[in-house]
Amino acid sequence: MAQIKYGFIGAGNMGGALARAVRKAVPSGGQLIVADKAAARAEGLARALDCKNGTNKDVAANAEYIFLGVKPQMLRDLIEEIKPVLAVRNDRFLLVSMVAGVSIADLTALFGASYPVIRIMPNTPVAIGEGMIEYAVSDQVFMDEISEFSEALRHAGKLDRLDENLINAATAVAGSGPAFVYLFAEALADGAVECGLPRAKAMEYAARTLRGAAEMILSSEKHPGELKDDVCSPGGTTIAGVHALENAGFRGAVMNAVTAAFEKSKKIE
Repeated sequence: MAQIKYGFIGAGNMGGALARAVRKAVPSGGQLIVADKAAARAEGLARALDCKNGTNKDVAANAEYIFLGVKPQMLRDLIEEIKPVLAVRNDRFLLVSMVAGVSIADLTALFGASYPVIRIMPNTPVAIGEGMIEYAVSDQVFMDEISEFSEALRHAGKLDRLDENLINAATAVAGSGPAFVYLFAEALADGAVECGLPRAKAMEYAARTLRGAAEMILSSEKHPGELKDDVCSPGGTTIAGVHALENAGFRGAVMNAVTAAFEKSKKIE
C-alpha cells in the first residue's frame, strides 16, 4: 500500500497550483509529496504547504496518485528515471498526466506497461480555484479512484470527464481560452483609455465586466446571443459597438483562434 496519497513531479506554475488545491482537500501534509528538477522550488512549495518534498524517484516509489507535471520535451528523461522504480512496486498506483500532447496510449508505450492513467488538461485559473479541468481515463482506472481524484481536486475548479478524442478540442477553448480573454480584456481597457478613462479604472471595469458576463452565462438559462440582445437597446450605443465588432470579423476571428489552437494540438500529439 502506498505510503503517500498524492505525489507531484513538477512544482512549476501548473503543478504547484494543483498541489496547492490538493493540499486544501487533505487533512494533513503527510498525504502529499512534491518534487522538481529545481530542488529549491520543491522545497519552497513543501514549506508553504507543510508537506513532504523529495526526488522524482521518491514520488514514484511512494505516492498512490503520481502527477506528472513536466514539459513534453522532458518526459522521456523522466520516464527513464522513474520506470525502474515503478516496475518493482507491488501496490496499486495511478499516473495522472498533465503533459501536453501526450495521449494515454503514448504514455503506456513510453512506460512499456499498462498502468492506470488519468490524463488531465487543466487551465491556468486553477491557481485561484476557478479552473476548468478536462480529463480522460484509461480502462484500468476504477470508478472509486475517479471519485477520489475528483474530490482531491475540487478546490482547483470544475472537472469534466471526456472521451480522450475530445481533449484537444477542449484544450483549444479552455486551455488556450484564457489568453484570448486576456487579449480581449486588454483591448476593452485600451478602448476605454482612448475615450479618456484612467488606465487603472479601465482595466478594473473590463475585468469585472468579463467576470460578471461569464457568471451570467453560467447562472442563467439564456443563450449568450439572448444575453447580448438584452444589452442592445434599439438605436443604442451597444448595438453600434456590436456592429463595429461584426465589421471587424470579431466572431470569425475568435473561432479561427480556437480552431488554430486545436489544429496545433493535433500536430503536437
